[in-house]
Amino acid sequence: MSAIAVDGLTKRYGNTVALEDLSFTVREGEVFGFLGPNGAGKSTTINVLLDFARPTDGEIRVFGKDVRAESREIRRRTGVLPEGVETYDRLTARQHLEFAIDSKDADDDPEHLLSRVGLEEAIDRKAGGYSKGMSQRLLLAMALVGEPDLLVLDEPSTGLDPNGAREMRDLVREENERGATVFFSSHIMEQVEAVCDRVGILRDGEMVAVDTVSGLQDSVTTGATLRVSVDRIDEGAVERVRSMPEVTSVDVEEGQTPAIVVATEGSKTAVIHEIEDAGCEVLDFSTDDTSLEEVFRAYTTDRREEVSA
Repeated sequence: MSAIAVDGLTKRYGNTVALEDLSFTVREGEVFGFLGPNGAGKSTTINVLLDFARPTDGEIRVFGKDVRAESREIRRRTGVLPEGVETYDRLTARQHLEFAIDSKDADDDPEHLLSRVGLEEAIDRKAGGYSKGMSQRLLLAMALVGEPDLLVLDEPSTGLDPNGAREMRDLVREENERGATVFFSSHIMEQVEAVCDRVGILRDGEMVAVDTVSGLQDSVTTGATLRVSVDRIDEGAVERVRSMPEVTSVDVEEGQTPAIVVATEGSKTAVIHEIEDAGCEVLDFSTDDTSLEEVFRAYTTDRREEVSA
């Protein structure tokens, strides 16, 4: 069963189309990264997912349940860290957690939850004196109440210093290992690349790519240098690679473990397959991989190269 199934989702505000026939699935038990430039429709998608907004057309199902008809049951199984939500200045961290625990009819220990996010020493301090990072940690602790089956994290590293961001990533991994599905929306590529199994890229209300990070990197036709260690140098293999239309240069490294070094603007996998098809054994390979930021730029700008989804 899919944890999240989005089917033909369309959302219009008057003449403005926020989402256009959006369809994708999030597999149960995975960490799914949700990317898109400002105005792409990420917040609208999350609002419909949480039944904070109603779609113009289409539907979203969470664990097989319709988000409109069964929103109460879905929310009971979902932990949410929303973007832009503030804590209550006059309440302590303990009181925030007690409210969240009561609302879910859970039996979590506030001290344990706050220890997980590094706020145990501030448990009885009023949130009005918290820094932005401390408030974000508190909101994350509230999202963990009840051991949710689905975590929806919208810009979870906002306000966190590098140590806090690392601890947040560790928590995401811990929750995922526990069995939770994580829907992870962020504009910080390093965070997405570090924790996500697959990534969906939204542009102008449409999903333009869904794949693993490595799959997306391999799909983008930006230049890269690939070093392929082989059992022997075969001139026929070298010429076959050199004749590939996307390859811009080929060099040969002699030595105990010879290598073919290829500069290509196309698929690195295709280069490896060409070498193997020529009869060489590929012992190892390395590449200066396209960054996720470059992938994102390629899929979301008008100047992007032709890419395959």
